[in-house]
Amino acid sequence: MAQSYDVIIIGSGPGGYIAAIRAAQLGMKVAVVEREHLAGICSNWGCIPTKALLRSADVLHTAQHSKDYGLTLEGTITPDIKAIVARSRGIAHRMNNGVGFLFKKNKVDIIWGEAKITKPGEVVVGKPTKKAVEPVGPVPKNTLGEGTYTAKHIIIATGARPRALPGIEPDGKLIWTYFEAMKPEEMPKSLLVMGSGAIGIEFASFYRTMGVDVTVVEVMSQVMPVEDAEISALAKKQFEKQGMKILLDAKVSKVEKGTNSVTATVEMKDGKTQQITADRMISAVGVQANVEGIGLDAVGVKTDRGFVVIDGYGKTNVPGIYAIGDVAGPPMLAHKAEHEAVICIEKIAGLPNVHAMDKLKIPGCTYCNPQVASVGLTEAKAKEQGREVRVGRFPFVANGKAIALGEDQGLVKTVFDKKTGELLGAHMVGAEVTELIQGFVVAMNLETTEEDLMHTIFPHPTISETMKESVLDAYGRALNA
Repeated sequence: MAQSYDVIIIGSGPGGYIAAIRAAQLGMKVAVVEREHLAGICSNWGCIPTKALLRSADVLHTAQHSKDYGLTLEGTITPDIKAIVARSRGIAHRMNNGVGFLFKKNKVDIIWGEAKITKPGEVVVGKPTKKAVEPVGPVPKNTLGEGTYTAKHIIIATGARPRALPGIEPDGKLIWTYFEAMKPEEMPKSLLVMGSGAIGIEFASFYRTMGVDVTVVEVMSQVMPVEDAEISALAKKQFEKQGMKILLDAKVSKVEKGTNSVTATVEMKDGKTQQITADRMISAVGVQANVEGIGLDAVGVKTDRGFVVIDGYGKTNVPGIYAIGDVAGPPMLAHKAEHEAVICIEKIAGLPNVHAMDKLKIPGCTYCNPQVASVGLTEAKAKEQGREVRVGRFPFVANGKAIALGEDQGLVKTVFDKKTGELLGAHMVGAEVTELIQGFVVAMNLETTEEDLMHTIFPHPTISETMKESVLDAYGRALNA
């Protein structure tokens, strides 16, 4: 007889493991099916280990500019890429083990293998057909294995993988995805990055700080295309000041591989082409959902443009089957997956006042140097919707804490509805803005107006004061600029 659960979750990434823990907290019997490694891409190959690399880059940058702070460091400061990668991978292992501990603590069963939904309420688990890129941690003890399992509710949380362009497929040696970019055996002298979204620009920032000659090719007219144009332009200026080369309105049309280098043909908007040779190339042109091989067609689960179609609570068109996280569509963010997981489980449990996710209130963060963070509508998007807006701006160069830190290049931009005072969006570039953006997210979630923000006392001296000054500026009341 098949082992039965209240909820079976396929995938243990940010969406899957949070769904499992929340379900267990609500008294459900829960199992998670995993084929590669606990904690998913985010903890093993994405959010966390990349931040470890970028932290090393930040420390290196500060050390190399120690004289700016009145300090003299003896000797040449050089990065040890093997030690940097080892630190990053060690942190990934720690995160992996942490999720295993949380499952044990919450009495969540782990089923090790590859899942396939054979009919609503039934999952068959077989041997994994895909091996982990690197064994991040041991398979937890007391895991269940191959067999048939049943559950009233099945949640698909299989995540996504790097998207490959035809003819420019990553090969793991000369053309990298984020997997290879995260653990280079040695530092290349030159690097071509295709795509300037969060993944592309973070790696471009890391490698440039490490001393690599970096060129970024972006098909859109601005770097980090989803960001406000003004913020993007300021970030681009800082990237170029650091020595990064950025080609906009450009696309890689062909790549020729050499023995230990690649030569890319780059097509510009005006039809002209140029060739760029680099030791390595990173393909960062987005991701695609892992929808294959899990039985979606057999049970009739609808997909659209490669993503599982869901309502605001994670429900698919098939009763008892749900999807959360990257597999259910953009934005492809770990915190979106986590929140979606909680909404889905609480709806399944029948809790009152469960609200569908408002995607406009999901913050986005890019951990390059300088950092970029945003939430809500850009100025252009607000105007496209026919909104009359008031826009506030405040530069870091007028903020005492930023100046004291030696981080005076940045900007906070706020967008308000002119009629109602509703905060429509907030956009930031500069030091630690990924930590500051949550203040605006809370404000938007509480439907805060400009008046509420103006009456909020911000501590001094902090970079957060730029947030209030930006609000004041939108209404002609900035005090420090």
